[in-house]
Amino acid sequence: MTATLPPPPAPTATAAATEPMTRAFEVTVTATEQLSPGYRRITFGGYALRDFGVHGDTLDLRIKLMIPSRTADGSSVPLPAFRTEDPGWYSAWLALDPAVRGTMRTYTVRQARLDAVYPEIDVDFVLHRDAAGNAGPAADWAESAAPGDRLVLIGPNNRAAHCVTAGRYAGIEWRPGLARRVLLAGDETAVPAIGAILASLPADLSGHAILEVPSAADVQELRSHADIAVTWLARDAAAGPVHHGDLLQAAVRAAVPPPGWAEATSPRPPAGPEPEDVNVDRDILWETPALLEAGGHAGRNPGPPAGALPFYAWIAGEAASVKALRRYLVREVGIDRKQVAFMGYWRQGRAEL
Repeated sequence: MTATLPPPPAPTATAAATEPMTRAFEVTVTATEQLSPGYRRITFGGYALRDFGVHGDTLDLRIKLMIPSRTADGSSVPLPAFRTEDPGWYSAWLALDPAVRGTMRTYTVRQARLDAVYPEIDVDFVLHRDAAGNAGPAADWAESAAPGDRLVLIGPNNRAAHCVTAGRYAGIEWRPGLARRVLLAGDETAVPAIGAILASLPADLSGHAILEVPSAADVQELRSHADIAVTWLARDAAAGPVHHGDLLQAAVRAAVPPPGWAEATSPRPPAGPEPEDVNVDRDILWETPALLEAGGHAGRNPGPPAGALPFYAWIAGEAASVKALRRYLVREVGIDRKQVAFMGYWRQGRAEL
């Protein structure tokens, strides 16, 4: 189903001397598609999306969705206006009544058709419920979303790329540099990002993509020009009960074993430095090569700059699982920290923005 398209807005002149890196975009649901029991694709359209995006592929581009609150009869509460060019907009949003401001959640752009007459983007929602049958506000909204529903998203302002005073949009982490062999690993929340990345890879890359999902019915067809072996791990197909992330841990260890010299010595010497501990119950685990170098941590891990080595890994999903993989790849395998992006997309039992 597709909603009736609104008429295009009249062109306006831009008087601002500088452009903010992000801005708010008012969009409308134009289509929905149930990809599997655990995934629902929502297509958002709007003439405002002419100014959305980054130059080049969207890769693992993150955006913020402002999920509206609902009244007792199920109707959406109109969201207040957002002026993201104001540096204090986030504080102003937090100060609003929670029943009015809605809920902010982070998602990945799965596909973008920004050059169309009516620009659109696709966002894949994980329809996850806990043991009690409860879902988060975003999954609840996505399950009942229909063409014509309106939403506000916050994302990259494409026009900022033409402004010399603008910085770099920080919502893309995939930066393999000179690497020709790559590893992508994640749980169900990382599937949309991995799918978008794979679609953009050139033919001269090789490696593994490992994805853990709740059910075998959630397996999708992911295409890539690169020579990437894609492995799906379904928790409901495992022999016996498994915890979230167990299958992913084992598969990454099999795909990227420790160096042979480490196995041949006893006691086994360290392959790499011990990464700083992160309390995932309190702090967000987010360590990327760009952040390491920008934060002055590169001196703790001397060697070539980020992106200069032949192997690169991108790991995302539940924070505790990502933390364990971080320690394995850095400490046991000895991969340079500046060649790995570790991202805790969510934490078990915690709501994230």
